[in-house]
Amino acid sequence: MKEKTNIILTGVGGQGVITAANILGKAAVRAKVNVFVSEVHGMAQRGGSVNCTVRMGRVTGPLAASGTADAILSMEPIESLRYIGYSNKNTKIITDITPVIPFTVSVGMEKYPPVDEVFKEIKNYAKLYKVDATKIARDAGAIITKNIVMLGSLAATEVLPFSKDILLETILENVPAKFKEINTKAFEGGFKAIKK
Repeated sequence: MKEKTNIILTGVGGQGVITAANILGKAAVRAKVNVFVSEVHGMAQRGGSVNCTVRMGRVTGPLAASGTADAILSMEPIESLRYIGYSNKNTKIITDITPVIPFTVSVGMEKYPPVDEVFKEIKNYAKLYKVDATKIARDAGAIITKNIVMLGSLAATEVLPFSKDILLETILENVPAKFKEINTKAFEGGFKAIKK
């Protein structure tokens, strides 16, 4: 097992980035792994950028240095590019393929680059894993489980210092009983998307 694991989670407000980071933190505690979780959510409620850092293992603080991410988990393609400074050639960047068009683009003040160009740029810096998390979440029964799909995808990359089962148990412990089946489907869907 690695001494340290640094995970950057990112997306826009309302995508469950902070929830996903907190679940990772709780899973680490369950696995008896030292963990720090930090979050930044400026204009999150207005669809602004949100990012969290989860550091596990022999770490003494919540902030990761640039170039040290083992994985960047992004709920939105361009957000993974925004935090590319944390990556190195071995970093696994897992991103949903569905863009969230910002207000400034909708009103014509800015342009959203073609998604293929975003992916091409990411590949210059790190290992890219693309997931249709929106579709997988919808197929599981609730679009709101997109963050759980992404956690399943993260588990499949084998960067975490604990098992897939510990992560899934932690997720199920943190959702109401009536949503356990949907969340399990979402998680497994994300896991399979990477494994295939």
